[in-house]
Amino acid sequence: MTSPLGAQRPDMQQFLQQAQAMQRNLLSAHKELTMLQVQATSGNGAVRATVDGSAQLQKLDIAPEAADPHDTEGLAELVLAAIREATESARELAQQKLLPTIAHTFGESITANLRDATGGH
Repeated sequence: MTSPLGAQRPDMQQFLQQAQAMQRNLLSAHKELTMLQVQATSGNGAVRATVDGSAQLQKLDIAPEAADPHDTEGLAELVLAAIREATESARELAQQKLLPTIAHTFGESITANLRDATGGH
């Protein structure tokens, strides 16, 4: 059955309202995430990486004693380890913030599917 131009079926209208609400909530959560900072260290604190909630590297601190010119490979490993750990923590934080927003809007079934697709718990 067709509806007059401009008229929407109640189920479609409800879906569109849910999508708009989710978009607003996701934008708000994303803005909140970009303001958060997550840190991780390696080499007993010799290297510290700071990322924002979107997993973008914001700062990298290297203690002078970690900068051995004869062991640049070791320093590179410490840097990568700190960045990887901070990035993974930021991703977990983002998932914790964003999935409940989606679940609230569309229900738990879509959240379970997203959690499975992203490897979340």
